[in-house]
Amino acid sequence: MKKYISLSIFMFLATSFYAQKTVNATSIMADIKAGKDINYKNITIVGTLDFTFMDDAITKLPKRKKRSWSWWGNNNNSNQVEKMIEVSVSFENCTFKDDVLAYIPDEDSGYTFTADFEDKAIFKNCKFERKAMFKYSKFEKDSDFSGSVFNDDSTFKYAKFDQNANFEKTKFDEIATFKYAEFRTKVSFAKSVFEDSAIFKYTKFKDGVSFNSTDFQEDLNIKYMNVSGDFDVTNMKVAYDIDSKYTKINGSGFSKYLPKNN
Repeated sequence: MKKYISLSIFMFLATSFYAQKTVNATSIMADIKAGKDINYKNITIVGTLDFTFMDDAITKLPKRKKRSWSWWGNNNNSNQVEKMIEVSVSFENCTFKDDVLAYIPDEDSGYTFTADFEDKAIFKNCKFERKAMFKYSKFEKDSDFSGSVFNDDSTFKYAKFDQNANFEKTKFDEIATFKYAEFRTKVSFAKSVFEDSAIFKYTKFKDGVSFNSTDFQEDLNIKYMNVSGDFDVTNMKVAYDIDSKYTKINGSGFSKYLPKNN
């Protein structure tokens, strides 16, 4: 009888422990709304994690006409609705089963919803199984995506990183774009793997960047990229074409820094 009870207690505890390993995205969003810092390790997040809080914002906005073709061509963001995430956000060794969204272009309402991060934004050694969208996001404090894997579409287009940022040992399975992104301090993409095309067109690195031992398994687009400070491309590999037209590295062209193995 005692053995049976002990086994039952063990199974109950084991089940409870397993249940604690999965968290619904709605719970995280509720904590953010309540002003609580987010700090998770070794968990799986299910459900769309919407940092823009679009569903809340859209009810307070006037209706807009459908976007015309000109909106796409002139980068007019008058329809942009920005959400400031005021709490610190930290995820380590976590898996996101569904979309992680800090950018939503909502065709039905005609608005584009984005999220900025006032405090630290840590997504270290995480796995993004679906979309990871950070277009237009501003990271005012430290941000860390090192060791993370992006299985689906991802974008950091137009993102701004005001403090330390880290993308070391990341892995991108699909096209990765940092077009027009701006890094104010030195950032590392060292030992990262880009399985599809990597786009750093118009990207600004204002205090250096490291692509040491980075593996670009398709094309690399650094057209118009501008780098001030240290530029480390030691052992960088690019399988196919490098578009470096108009690229400036401390005032010089990219050819001066072209790795010997390309």
